[in-house]
Amino acid sequence: MHERSKRETEEKPNWDRKSFQENFTQELLKVMRTIDDRIVHELNTTVPTASFAGKIDAGQTCKQLYESLMAAHASRDRVIKSCIAQTSAVVKNLREEREKNLDDLTLLKQLRKEQTKLKWMQSELNVEEVVNDRSWKVFNERCRIHFKPPKSE
Repeated sequence: MHERSKRETEEKPNWDRKSFQENFTQELLKVMRTIDDRIVHELNTTVPTASFAGKIDAGQTCKQLYESLMAAHASRDRVIKSCIAQTSAVVKNLREEREKNLDDLTLLKQLRKEQTKLKWMQSELNVEEVVNDRSWKVFNERCRIHFKPPKSE
């Protein structure tokens, strides 16, 4: 019985760190996109219609929402681009290793997995563009008469 206990404690946990990171990244982006997913609700509950315009400072509300959207979009862009840069470096290193050892099937499998992850992350940039465009369209429809964003440089 002592041998069995010793073996059990020496076994490594059954989880894949890279899968965890991918799932974490997907969940992180999902949470970070909450503001965009809820923008219509947010505008409906915070920016008054013409009949209620005097009761709430719509300009201030739109300004705050604008700043929140800008921060959320910039933050997600940084996260995605950082992941792309890191994964690109891993792919580059794996390619170099693969060139040195063409018979290593484990290395080939790892390279393919990282390339797939890289393609997914690059597609997230396209998703991000669609999400951002939709949010700005809704924002502009409701806030254009209350708030004019500063000109971007």
